[in-house]
Amino acid sequence: MFELGYLGLFIASFLAATVVPFSSEVILSGMLAAGYNVIPSLMLATLGNWLGGLSSFYLGYLGKEFWIEKYLKIDKIKIERFKNFISGKEAWIAFFCWLPLVGDVIAVTMGLLHLSPLRTGIGMLIGKAVRYAVWAYFTLWLVA
Repeated sequence: MFELGYLGLFIASFLAATVVPFSSEVILSGMLAAGYNVIPSLMLATLGNWLGGLSSFYLGYLGKEFWIEKYLKIDKIKIERFKNFISGKEAWIAFFCWLPLVGDVIAVTMGLLHLSPLRTGIGMLIGKAVRYAVWAYFTLWLVA
């Protein structure tokens, strides 16, 4: 992916936010250590990862809520209570979509529950941007 430069970083970041197990942080660190510009690297990593996360959200959005009842054996009343509890908090919950292993599950579940795409997208974007900024800071600190 390094030979693809910024495009490779974008693709790696997109894939890392889907169900494909991949570490875009390694690519970002390698590029920053190789002297690539920090700002475009952060912007493309964040954009790619955000779009990948949104694809997971919309994949869930295509699903049917009754699947939760049918396959997970969760009562419809409990599902509605949970939706009411998290309604309005989508941005805060989506902020954590950057977390390894559970981030994809959070994104798909939020889509499956048909939560607000706007609030979910904003929270997800902020979370992913903060994660990459912190990662880049520590990478540059170690390299310097």
